[in-house]
Amino acid sequence: MTKEAREARDIDARAVVRRRDRAKDDGWIRDYLRAAPYGFLATVGEDGQPFINSNLFVYHDERRSIYLHTHRTGRTRDNLDAPRKVAFSTAAMGRLLPAPEALEFSVEYVGVVVFGTGRTVDDPEEAGSALQMLLDKYAPHLEAGRDYRPTTDGELKRTAVYRVDIESWSGKQKEVEADFPGAYELPRPPVPFPGRAEG
Repeated sequence: MTKEAREARDIDARAVVRRRDRAKDDGWIRDYLRAAPYGFLATVGEDGQPFINSNLFVYHDERRSIYLHTHRTGRTRDNLDAPRKVAFSTAAMGRLLPAPEALEFSVEYVGVVVFGTGRTVDDPEEAGSALQMLLDKYAPHLEAGRDYRPTTDGELKRTAVYRVDIESWSGKQKEVEADFPGAYELPRPPVPFPGRAEG
């Protein structure tokens, strides 16, 4: 990335965080994108209808891109049949923070918002590499060719791989002291799979 591109990204109004005291730097954002388990990709169709899709993803540091994949057909694929502006987000929630006044109730959180251009990856080599990166992220204890058969060319044709080229991003975090008065966590949501014990 050129110096001019970096400077343009740094002043991109889309990535300005209102609470500067909670804003995180590029290194923190990269680390969070590497570790976050899932995210939300927002696209817009030709009719102007926004669509948001939750998905697994992997961040590619050298390319400064995010890769995701879905079925070969569907709204995400329809909305990215040509390169288009997109937004992507990933976040986590901490404890709820009560206060003497209702308006002052708050929550601990971390989050990253990304703005960029989303596109369908048409190059089979890049698509295969992205799928392998996803496997390496989510199954780091398993090895292609040893524990499972790698993706075949035929299987590649049954999926769609997307790349979000990041133009700007922002990260925020709110965390308070461990002994914050009255701080509490919400119960975990129920596991919506019959017969599976909650853990």
